[in-house]
Amino acid sequence: MERAHSSQLRKRIGMEQKLIKIFKNTAAGPFLFLGSGFSRRYLGLEDWKGLLSKFCVAGKPFEYYVSSANGNYPKVAALLAKDFNEYWWFAQEYKPSVEIHKSKIEDETSALRIEISSYLATLDQSKAKDSGHFEEVTLLANLNVDGVITTNWDLFIEQLFPEYKTYIGQEELLFQNPQEIGEIYKIHGCSSKPGSLVLTDLDYDSFNEKNTYLAAKLITVFVEHPVVFIGYSISDPNISNLLKAITACIGNENVEKLRKNLIFVQRLSENEDPNISDTYLTIDGIQIPLVLVKTNDYLPVYKAIDSTKRKIPARVLRYCKEQLYELVQSTKPEEKICVVDIDEIESKEDIEFLVGVGVAHQEPQGPSLVGYASIGTSELLGDLIHEDQNYDSEQVLKHVAPRVCKNSPNVPVFYYLRKVGIDSHDQYSMSDYDLDKVVLRDIESFRVNTYRKPFYRNYSLMSMEEILESCTPENSAAYIPFLSRDKIDIDLLKRFLIENERKLDYNISSYASSFRKLASLYDRLKWGW
Repeated sequence: MERAHSSQLRKRIGMEQKLIKIFKNTAAGPFLFLGSGFSRRYLGLEDWKGLLSKFCVAGKPFEYYVSSANGNYPKVAALLAKDFNEYWWFAQEYKPSVEIHKSKIEDETSALRIEISSYLATLDQSKAKDSGHFEEVTLLANLNVDGVITTNWDLFIEQLFPEYKTYIGQEELLFQNPQEIGEIYKIHGCSSKPGSLVLTDLDYDSFNEKNTYLAAKLITVFVEHPVVFIGYSISDPNISNLLKAITACIGNENVEKLRKNLIFVQRLSENEDPNISDTYLTIDGIQIPLVLVKTNDYLPVYKAIDSTKRKIPARVLRYCKEQLYELVQSTKPEEKICVVDIDEIESKEDIEFLVGVGVAHQEPQGPSLVGYASIGTSELLGDLIHEDQNYDSEQVLKHVAPRVCKNSPNVPVFYYLRKVGIDSHDQYSMSDYDLDKVVLRDIESFRVNTYRKPFYRNYSLMSMEEILESCTPENSAAYIPFLSRDKIDIDLLKRFLIENERKLDYNISSYASSFRKLASLYDRLKWGW
């Protein structure tokens, strides 16, 4: 048994190393292409049959619809939607929903779309934490992938990557200007817009008519990025149709350029060992090269992606692409240049004029022979949550904090002000410390705007403890600042920060700015006035 376990471990490590090599040999970062199997794995979401069966309430057995549609599930959905529409308007259990949504009904499929969307809204990341794949979910939440493409309707992907910009349906993707980084493409629609769901046979017909245009829009993603498919069968028509359209766009002679860019992750068959191999998918006589990963444990895949992530968050790189100007056009470009810390970039307007974005040099830990000039924000944050460094508070407040505050307000100062006897705004005003950027900071600046809607939609009625139980650490760090002061448990917050201390480091976490904002909020709530 031990020998078999050791063999499995070696195979997983070998798989991870091969994937790392593939990702490192590509200039652009990976995209995830996620299908229904992804939502089944982490949310327990039903398959097509199971999902539609939940809404088979009009009196006819589900098998009636299957036989009437000759097993075609989009056609099943159309037939079911017609009967469901009749039932929905007058059924007692749907009466509250009718009152809320009746003005949004456009046709006989609208009621089914609305109720499917309402059901999917109940499947959030708390389900994923209880899925039995918590370690995978934790790693997923911290990935800094370039983007996500999906045919899924649920909101789990937005919860994993809340700072990414979402495009819903073909129309938004075709007629807007995606930057191919820090974005989610929900090509089959989203439960946040019930009318966008590609649900019935007519929806699929319309989708397939535009598939060539969609493929043309996604060509650079497939040619320049590794695309990791998770939750699809290798023969899934959604994938084969898209790859067929992409092949038609680039020409058969260029298909080989996709080699190593298409990576399919498949579950193992019975008695099959984990393995990774080069193979081909044949579509209409054209052989498309791909890498096939067979495993029941997705951690090696996610670890390989994580090992090659950029230090700059994908959302910041997207803002850069959206708002990049050539400074040489100005006669005095130096007047338009300023340094903006990553912590403070929340929208493209924050970087209107930009030459480059980087992570500030990380200074050595602890005071060196040259004194407090060697201390940086990381050291102050560590001292804040552990209270163990015995720094000279006067030196910190006069020399360290003013220097590091120039780059970001996410610097603990109240802890040190208390140590020198300052415990009110009046006392601070009478002192000669120059820390207004932190001390006078507006409470709104601790909140990341991209998290506002999901917080008020799903978590505003929860306690802090419930949020920590329901969400990934990354999402929790961003949601807690939205809680009212009386709902933030200071002791629990301190424990959370200590447990996630590594995520304050930009070299480790793509969401370090959220954790640093939270630590700064802790400083204010615990030691401020």
